[in-house]
Amino acid sequence: MLDTDYDGESFSVRHCSFIGGHDPYKRLRQALKADINEDAWATLHTTRSQPFRAPTTGKIAVKITNHYGDEVLQVYDV
Repeated sequence: MLDTDYDGESFSVRHCSFIGGHDPYKRLRQALKADINEDAWATLHTTRSQPFRAPTTGKIAVKITNHYGDEVLQVYDV
């Protein structure tokens, strides 16, 4: 997950990717009980973010959560 304008207090997900497993969307599809366009899903299965504007706060934050629920947050000054 990526917060492209991190304020240092709260993490707001602005971009999100799902990169693990053979079919990382299977459980999410089941939970949503919805069919999602395959091309739209493909944009989420990548390690590259979508382009975004420079943050007004001067910071971005990246949060990674594994399948056990463990989280790591890294903040970058840009």
